Amino acid sequence: MMPSRPSSAPPARTRREGVRLALLRLLGRCYPRSQPTSAPRNILLVRPDHVGDMLFLTPALHALRRTLPAARITLLSGPWGRGVVAGNPDLDAVETCHFPGFERQPKKGPLAPYRALFKTARMLAAGDYDTAVIFRFDHWWGAWLAAAAGIPRRIGYDWPETRPFLTQAAPYRGDRHEVEQNAALAAALAPGLDRQMGPTRYVVAAEDAAWAAAWLAAHGRAPGRPLIAIHPGAGAAVKQWPLVAWAAVADGLNSTFGAQILLTGAANERSLTQTLGAALRRPALDSAGATTLGQLAALQAHCALVLGSDSGPLHLAVAVGAPTVHLYGPVAHTKFGPWGDLARHVVLTTDWACAPCNQLDWPAAVLAQHQCMAAILPERVLAAAEILLTR
Repeated sequence: MMPSRPSSAPPARTRREGVRLALLRLLGRCYPRSQPTSAPRNILLVRPDHVGDMLFLTPALHALRRTLPAARITLLSGPWGRGVVAGNPDLDAVETCHFPGFERQPKKGPLAPYRALFKTARMLAAGDYDTAVIFRFDHWWGAWLAAAAGIPRRIGYDWPETRPFLTQAAPYRGDRHEVEQNAALAAALAPGLDRQMGPTRYVVAAEDAAWAAAWLAAHGRAPGRPLIAIHPGAGAAVKQWPLVAWAAVADGLNSTFGAQILLTGAANERSLTQTLGAALRRPALDSAGATTLGQLAALQAHCALVLGSDSGPLHLAVAVGAPTVHLYGPVAHTKFGPWGDLARHVVLTTDWACAPCNQLDWPAAVLAQHQCMAAILPERVLAAAEILLTR
């Protein structure tokens, strides 16, 4: 199930969660709480999340590198997020961990997360890190991991489950963007770092750029027509915009601007793009399931415009410099919207009074009652696209 998006205050706990919190507090007492007073020299950053959240970390990475140029900076990422930062010049190394709960796969048993924790802790202990920063607000597993690895300075958010393993805790604020949130936490290492955050960053590798140019040529890219990408997938059913609405937008862009439509998506979204493509008046290019993350970024870099619901691929488009139109329903765009020049990135939101609820895991049986995305009309999307395409 897709987790809900965070707010400032911890949610009410079930009895089971209350017992877990009590146990975590006891476990936290097993680890030293004193921390070094010297400047950090070997830093481990822990971010278990997927594409969008990883991209939101990149402005803080750049500021951290600029502020602490002599420090060694390593990012501990899931394999699903490694590609986002693989070529990032602000990192010295990227280590991989299969973070429990983030794999989007069935659980392997009740003890598996703890076996993985101590195995990973032994690996990290060999790295001689003096500082760890846990960037996810509620990631007690990552905070415990840093403590078990013997890292003396452990920084994270002041969240009940996470706090027992930290030597320094910062408040998590629900009223600011995640880029600002990450920067404020990193500022614990370098005060003032968070005062001016630049854009999100993604480095397109030369081989991916060459692949994209060859793919477009092989699939009939028309150089005289603006290439406009539509990413119809959303990662959660409640964030999905109706395909009939996407078809209306694609046909409108084709009619008004002579646009060549490029449909993008993961392998499991192939049926989605095929259905949409079949509904269009003119054929579209379809790269769903054919690209790596880097190849998708390289295709987006060719686009005059990228459109889609709130998703990692839309944040990727922002990071490579493509103008974008983002559709937001249940998720707060003030926290998770595009980070960059708002003249190039337009956010359209639903007018439902209950939005944003930040609830993404509605059961299929009640999804019909949560169609806030459908309230965004195609005419609004076309108008936003026209503004960006005619500037």
